[in-house]
Amino acid sequence: MGMNVTQKLISDHLVSGDMKQGEEIGLKIDQTLTQDATGTLVMLELEAMGIDQVKTEVSAQYVDHNLIQEDHKNPDDHLFLQSATQRFGIHFSKAGNGVSHPVHMQRLGKPGKTLLGSDSHTCAAGSLGMLAIGAGGMEVAMAAAGKPFYVKMPQVWGVKLTGDLPDWVSAKDVILELLRRHDVKGGSGKIIEYYGPGVKKLSAMDRHVIANMGAELGATTSVFPSDENVKDFLRAEERGDDWTALETDADATYDIDEEINMSELEPLIAKPSSPGNVVPVREVAGEPVYQTYIGSSANPGYRDFAIVAQIVKGRTIAEGVSLDVNPSSRQTLSDLIKTENLFHLIDSGGRLHQAGCNGCIGMGQAPATGRNSLRTVPRNFPGRSGTREDSVFLCSPEVAAAAALTGKITDPRDLDMDYPTVDIPEPTINNDLLDEPLPLEQARQVTIEKGPNIASIPDFDRLPDELEIPVGLKVDDNISTDEILAGGGRVLPYRSNLPEISKFTFEKVDESYYDRAMDLKEQGGHAIIGGSNYGQGSSREHAALAPRFLGLRFVIAKDIARIHWQNLPNFGVLPLTFVNDADHDKIKHGDVLKLTNLRQSIQQSNKINVEVNGKETIEAQHALSDRQIEIMLEGGLINWVKKGEVTN
Repeated sequence: MGMNVTQKLISDHLVSGDMKQGEEIGLKIDQTLTQDATGTLVMLELEAMGIDQVKTEVSAQYVDHNLIQEDHKNPDDHLFLQSATQRFGIHFSKAGNGVSHPVHMQRLGKPGKTLLGSDSHTCAAGSLGMLAIGAGGMEVAMAAAGKPFYVKMPQVWGVKLTGDLPDWVSAKDVILELLRRHDVKGGSGKIIEYYGPGVKKLSAMDRHVIANMGAELGATTSVFPSDENVKDFLRAEERGDDWTALETDADATYDIDEEINMSELEPLIAKPSSPGNVVPVREVAGEPVYQTYIGSSANPGYRDFAIVAQIVKGRTIAEGVSLDVNPSSRQTLSDLIKTENLFHLIDSGGRLHQAGCNGCIGMGQAPATGRNSLRTVPRNFPGRSGTREDSVFLCSPEVAAAAALTGKITDPRDLDMDYPTVDIPEPTINNDLLDEPLPLEQARQVTIEKGPNIASIPDFDRLPDELEIPVGLKVDDNISTDEILAGGGRVLPYRSNLPEISKFTFEKVDESYYDRAMDLKEQGGHAIIGGSNYGQGSSREHAALAPRFLGLRFVIAKDIARIHWQNLPNFGVLPLTFVNDADHDKIKHGDVLKLTNLRQSIQQSNKINVEVNGKETIEAQHALSDRQIEIMLEGGLINWVKKGEVTN
């Protein structure tokens, strides 16, 4: 029997385990990606491990998140990152070059390769026929050091695309349709592979849009074939020699089968405050709009900006509406300038911001309280925009442009114009903007620059044999890492200063958590009770590290999102799930939970008895591999590395 693209990629990089669903497998990683909100910790971790130079084929560090320089913290950290990349042999992309995912796709992505990134939207590189996975920074540091990446073998979910996109419908509507059908947990434990005749109708950048938001489904990653469309993309980027064909065999099968007839799609929109809250645009048409925002890693291509420019060309946006233009890369911005599409955006009343993540991560462009913001970004978790009580909708560039012109949510098919056509120019390429790694001997002479905001990661103790601690916080379903530890201009400048950034932990959920956790820390720590899909969203390991710093010892949830589940034991937090979900309702804030004979218990069984208030016992379970159990016993991955138990 033939193999699908996912199976070929995994088979080519498998170093341990078998390709059996649910079994832990080890994968050789060819490339790594870090960005400045997560990369500072990765560089500190590489330094702590005594790495001379990275062992990957390609590693790249991007500065795209923390671009607002209101004091010394962000620029100091950018200098730290630049010096660290010079020391460790890593490509460096400075502020202004753009968002990591499209820039990596343009300059470094390569079909048939594996990519591990400390950003959950690393999966966007699946558009090139790569196996690209988001993970916590510690795992990326380990991969950069030449160690395998471990993940449980997912199911392969084959999505057959047929038909062609109608006018006013674009790639964003394909992924919104999957979210409409399956919600934010639909891809959990799965790799989504797109195939079929409809794939040929999608450019490489269209595929990027779809692959990027596979993260919003909770998928391990998304995969497209490497075909003539990918070849055309790489040729235009002057990297034609990097292309290799990679397609599904004719007799390949999938664990799950689904079909989307793109010809039947209509403009879709995700209502506040979840990417899975998707409805047709016509159902919410007429709602007033304060802001429309185009850009981000979820709609990063030249077409995604140019189509808006052509829609608003010669027109003026509605009174009271802010059209925010957030170029995804310097290259895309240059192309918009030379084709005059940037002129059309600005002439219509649009506001130009620098190339980067910007408002997507709450770094500027926050909407007014109680006003609707339509955005082409991937996420609309509560407060992610930077406004606490925000009302953010996710949509395509076409829907954002229509709202900018009318001042209200509008089905773009109702605009009084023909659907514009967009011609893609030959891209403007300047390879000198991406710093190349230094030769080894030169790199060894580099001194890593550390500003006053950088604090080393503290030592954490090993897993004790008994824990008797209170529930410090109880939360419901779909708590995101943005709610555990927010991004944005207030918080992210402290990404390299754990004591300071921990002060923001869970502030969107319970403002008293930090003070309470600090008090409980002196008494042995605390536990957290979670609902379903606990820790969805961003890969930021701070969402595990900061609570651990505040004394978190274990989490019991109905289920835990993949990346956060992997991050927790990396920092010595035991991730448990209820055997019986109804037990979630039996535990309340302040209850005292007791775990005994813990070190032996997690080695002998996946079941753990949890005594509640000395009266009732409930059953929890863990899904840790033998390797993860060893890490957990040592109190985290850093301790495990220091002990010298890392093997290939």
